[in-house]
Amino acid sequence: MSESKRQIAVVGGGAAGFFAAIACAEADPSSAVTLYEATAHTLAKVKISGGGRCNVTHACFEPRDLVQRYPRGGRELRGAFSRWQPRDTVAWFEARGVRLKTEEDGRMFPVTDNSQTIIDCLQEAVCKAGVRVRLQCGVKSVARVEPNALAGAQNALGSTRSTFRLALTTGETVACDRLLLATGGNKSNAGFEIARVLGHTIEPPVPSLFTFQIEDARLKDLAGLSVEDAGTSVPGTALKERGPLLITHWGLSGPAILKLSAWGARELHDRNYQFTLRVNWAPQLNTEQARAALEAARAANPRKQVTTWCPVGLPLRLWERLVGAAATSAGASAGLAPETTWAGAGNAALRALAAQVGEGEFAVRGKSLFKDEFVTCGGVRLAEVDFKTMESRLAPGLHFAGEVLDIDGVTGGFNFQAAWTTGWLAGQAMAQG
Repeated sequence: MSESKRQIAVVGGGAAGFFAAIACAEADPSSAVTLYEATAHTLAKVKISGGGRCNVTHACFEPRDLVQRYPRGGRELRGAFSRWQPRDTVAWFEARGVRLKTEEDGRMFPVTDNSQTIIDCLQEAVCKAGVRVRLQCGVKSVARVEPNALAGAQNALGSTRSTFRLALTTGETVACDRLLLATGGNKSNAGFEIARVLGHTIEPPVPSLFTFQIEDARLKDLAGLSVEDAGTSVPGTALKERGPLLITHWGLSGPAILKLSAWGARELHDRNYQFTLRVNWAPQLNTEQARAALEAARAANPRKQVTTWCPVGLPLRLWERLVGAAATSAGASAGLAPETTWAGAGNAALRALAAQVGEGEFAVRGKSLFKDEFVTCGGVRLAEVDFKTMESRLAPGLHFAGEVLDIDGVTGGFNFQAAWTTGWLAGQAMAQG
């Protein structure tokens, strides 16, 4: 790289780092932009996102609505999304030959349904923009050097700002005028320590999107069964969500669980992931309305067996388990044996069954990472960052993008959108000098 060029260093080869490097190099071709990635592969999370399809963004084009999908960072992102939002992301990829499609739930994927399409697009854009990508070359530490301390070497770089000296894992030492940290939210990454050394506060990172480990007879051997709409909540807290729910080998997953885990990331961490989960399997009804629906079913179909017909639209295998649980809780006198007809189901049995449908409680005894995503809350404190430029308020010339910040969204493409937005803003700002 020519010493006469402004040197821009991007640390982290994920979505945010790539987008920032491309934005900077395209906006200021005279700068030398180098992206450092500690591993042998870039864009690893892009590769596995959305089951290998890459959930690029979400079809939510109103910033006021969009920020509601971020448990942390929504307020700060409001202005940022007015400058770069999902509509801009869609246009950016389409301008480079990648069309996106919108699914019923608003998630947006490449029409190829293949994350490699997104990876190829980003890698081609980096190459065309002249960004130098260095693999297996991490940044161990960073020191800030004031301009007058660098004398002739600094003057050659032509910078009037602080310059950063980077110690690389290869043993090299390099200098840069602008530095972007886009190292992700993993607490073991070097980005947090670098930010801390440069004066920043790090909010402790804890998992955000995760599933719940539950051992319960009602769920046993039902792995793979899903309910299209369910309500979930944690008694004693304000946590409450609604959406599709999936029974897994280890407990419960699906959007209704993942969204709850995102909003409750810190609170559930503080409980050591030991808490009670309440599930309404038919959230269009409360428990009293469910009881009324069951009484109407008894009147309308007295001769049908309770276990063979579910009046609230649940999968029969799950319904059978709820009927069995209701029989246990209501007592033998309630008359809910497997062969019981609706006419034989007493009022106590229907009350118990309505409770199983509308407010079934499950003991959560741990968490499992969601297989397609690894998202954390925590990171660089947001008050210490200018969200117009993603520049540090404490260390001039230092910028941030992506999950290294204390920003996280619910599942559905929102975390990638935060990466695209903060990366683009940082890249533009670094290009402007």
